[in-house]
Amino acid sequence: MEVFRDAESPPRRLRRPVVAIGAFDGVHVGHRRLFEIAMAHGDGGEAAVLTFDPHPAKVLSPKLAPPLLTSTERKLELIAACGIDVAIVQRFDPAFAALGPDEFVERILVRGLGVSHVVVGYDFSYGRMRAGSTATLAMAGRTRGFDVTIVPAVTVSDIVCSSTRVRQFVLEGRLGGAALLLGRPFEIAGRVVPGRGRGRAIGIPTANLALEAELLPPVGVYAAWAHLVGAASAHPTGCGAAALRVAEAPVPDRHRAVVNVGYAPTFEPQGTLTVEAHLLDFEGDLYDRRLILEMAQRLRGEQRFASPEALARQIGRDATRAREVLA
Repeated sequence: MEVFRDAESPPRRLRRPVVAIGAFDGVHVGHRRLFEIAMAHGDGGEAAVLTFDPHPAKVLSPKLAPPLLTSTERKLELIAACGIDVAIVQRFDPAFAALGPDEFVERILVRGLGVSHVVVGYDFSYGRMRAGSTATLAMAGRTRGFDVTIVPAVTVSDIVCSSTRVRQFVLEGRLGGAALLLGRPFEIAGRVVPGRGRGRAIGIPTANLALEAELLPPVGVYAAWAHLVGAASAHPTGCGAAALRVAEAPVPDRHRAVVNVGYAPTFEPQGTLTVEAHLLDFEGDLYDRRLILEMAQRLRGEQRFASPEALARQIGRDATRAREVLA
């Protein structure tokens, strides 16, 4: 999948693109429905996605902006896995936010991307002060010569699929509900960085993550699948080139893991929130590797133990339980 950084001046002219538009945080089941429709309406053109970095809420309402489910890097990997041909990652800044609805259609959709068809969700809005709606977009399409498909709410088990609902499930620790709407387990991704070596000192080495996204489940211990996907890569929208390519299907190195989301109270009464993963049956150097943790089930809350040795014994019991959960 090709990735462009500027919707107004892409590095090449797209071939009759069918463009799905949205923030697409989490790339959940509802988002993927838009992608499926875009690909189905290709008619010899390219299926494309127009998304934004940073998330529009970070610019429009920074104090109220939600924690993100996925980094831009991970979002693009997930979009690529759906089979999309091109992703346009438009920088969302005050100047872009100030475009009126008509300017957005003319400068971005018509002149910039040359859309033949646009696919949006039922609650889509665009332009300054969110003045544009699905109704005005459909009217603009009739005037400017492109088709518009408005996708109704997608439900899973009678739950409307939305990034907001996924976040709610994660924050409540209801990982099964989050996975239902995502169509896959909730993930925590990041680069492995040096920690304080306390796990190794008690015979249980852990990988400490520099997190990519912002949302975490409640403090506690979890069973997870750990995917090693190579060295950490540069942020896609930070590259110097106007376009780059995101691999459609990276093949990960997969391991069972026990993951702690918490403050390590056994060692520090007032520690810093960290995510540490102990990979079961693994030996090797993880530093600077990129790790994606598929969070399967919460095993217990975080506890303060009387000694590091007592903690080590409990982690051994956690590992046994994690093997059962992930069997």
